Formats: sequence, structure tokens, C-alpha cells
Amino acid sequence: MTIPARKLSALALLGAVLVGCGGGAAEPPPAPASPASSTKPSPAASGAKAAPPAPGHQAAPARPARKAPPTLAPAAGGLTAVYSHRAKSAEKVVALTFDADMTADQGPRAARGERFDNPQLIATLRRLKVDATVFMTGRWAEEYPDQARSIGNDPRFEIANHSYSHYAFAEPCYGLPTVARPDMAADVQRAFDAFRDAGATNVVPYFRFPGGCYDDDARRALAPAGVTAVQWDVVSGDAFAKDADAVADQVVDGVRPGSLVVMHCTRSAAPVTEQAIRRIVPELRAKGYRFVKVSELMS
Repeated sequence: MTIPARKLSALALLGAVLVGCGGGAAEPPPAPASPASSTKPSPAASGAKAAPPAPGHQAAPARPARKAPPTLAPAAGGLTAVYSHRAKSAEKVVALTFDADMTADQGPRAARGERFDNPQLIATLRRLKVDATVFMTGRWAEEYPDQARSIGNDPRFEIANHSYSHYAFAEPCYGLPTVARPDMAADVQRAFDAFRDAGATNVVPYFRFPGGCYDDDARRALAPAGVTAVQWDVVSGDAFAKDADAVADQVVDGVRPGSLVVMHCTRSAAPVTEQAIRRIVPELRAKGYRFVKVSELMS
């Protein structure tokens, strides 16, 4: 179901305005595909026969084309569709999502040493072999381009869009500055540009509204961006939390087949998330759950 911004729980309010995510060394990504703009025709296109492999050498198998991630068709009136979970899932799957929030004006705080990333959390997800989706702001990708590239080239993760600025797309929205309606689609595109500039390749056309705040005008303004908006049905409560067990209990108790969990990955404002994950993952697996990215949950 869709969660209207003005009916978000108090926990979602706290979680909506958080900052940060990070990552260490990724598993080696597959070699990038040849640019589509290459001027050299392929043997099939030119009609020429491919040369046989040299004696003693076996030709490498062709890499399969990357499958386009699923999206939802626009709603009535051309409004951007909103997805919150997989309804009536027959399979025990759950998507953990992590917001990498950093607003456009927080550069000075980063320069003074505040950390908006959490490499230990990303390392733990890798160690536990948990697939996940990171909703990243463009400003965060600019601040931590190496980490954005590492996350965005690890097959275990995918990067989704959390706006460039982390400014609100509807108001009131918990004190966040507001993006002007004519600038909303451009703000989203600027984030995608930042991911590309950082070298991330596992980028999906999903968007999470900053603060979880949206209205029909915002959904209409986003139509040119061609994204599916993604919310959640389980609030982790990790925002400003000090008790990792309370966070873990809230997630484990709230998850149902097809759930989509919102969490955060910032050392400064969600300090116990990594510790909570160390409980959440084995306990949900013991219940038979499998962790998937949003693109698989939506398929």
C-alpha cells in the first residue's frame, strides 16, 4: 500500500531526514560493456564472419545483456507510480533498503569531520551475503565518489535515487528546504548524473522522496524522469536509536513476505544499524526469508 507523507509514523519522521551510507572494497565487478557509441561494426552487423580462436585458445563466452529492472506504469493522470511492498507474496522474500542521505548544504559539516557514510555496515552486508538497495543522494555520491563507485559496481547492491539535494518534494516536510516544482525532475536527473560521474553502473530507475513526503503535484512533476517511486511498509526505527536490539526487534516483528524495510547507514545519526543487522539477518533467515533487492521484489 502507499503511505501518504502526512500519515507517516513518528519513527518514519525521524528516519526520513537522516544522512549517509558507505562501502569498502567491492567484489570484482564484471568488465564494463563496450560503449554503445562505438563506431566499429560487429561481425554480425557488417556481415563478416568472426575469426576463429587461435589454436589452443578457447573463445570466451559472450556476456549476457543486463536485464532492465522492472518499473511500474504511471498511475491515472500521468502520476508517477508509488511502490511500497510486494502484495500477497507467496515467497518469503524481504528487501532491506538503506538511505544514503546528504543534503546539498551539508558540505561544511563533512569538511569538519562529520561522517555521512558507514563502511562497516556495507562490509557487514557483504560478509553476510545480503543483497540490498541503497537510496543515495547525488550530493552523497559527490562527497564519497569512491564509495559510490564501490557500492554501485558490486553485484550484491543496486543504487536507487534519493534526489540530488535531499530537499522536500512536498511541504510541510519536517523542516526540509523545498525543491521548486519546475526543478524536481532536474534534481532527480542531477543525482543520476552524479552516480554516473562516480562510475557506478548498477543504477536502477527508482526514486525515494526525501522525508517520504509527496503529493500528487510532486508525482506529476516527476513524470518526465521516468522513475518509479519506492516507499516502504516496515520502519526500522534506527534513526537516532541507541538500542540495537530494539531496532532488530522492530524489523523482525514487522516483516511479512514481500516486505520492504527502510533503514539508514550513517555513523552520525544511525549508530546502531550495523549492530542491528547482525541480529536481523540470521533471525529472518531462520524464519525462511531470503534477502532481495528492490528490483527483484518488484519483478
